[in-house]
Amino acid sequence: MVTRSKPIDPFFSFTDDAVLKKERDKARKLRSSQWWKRKRSSGICHYCKHYYPPKELTMDHIIPLARGGKSEKFNLVPCCKECNTQKKQLIPSEWEEYMASLKK
Repeated sequence: MVTRSKPIDPFFSFTDDAVLKKERDKARKLRSSQWWKRKRSSGICHYCKHYYPPKELTMDHIIPLARGGKSEKFNLVPCCKECNTQKKQLIPSEWEEYMASLKK
């Protein structure tokens, strides 16, 4: 079953609830792994490049789950809460456009 809580947007890939649950469970397991602890230990946000205490960094899916992304190591990065909140469900090209618009 595909869920749609918002109007249809041609850029969004609606994902089955079971798939989302499975991917969120995988992310939760990775978050407690040594791999993730090493990844965030630099304390640098993937997006804004600012330094934060490692425990303040959140896990972000570069390609969001709602847009078809997976909870795989290549798709997960540490980022600050502010960037994660601003990024929402944007894919990398949309995020770059957003950041460029802020510099104008």
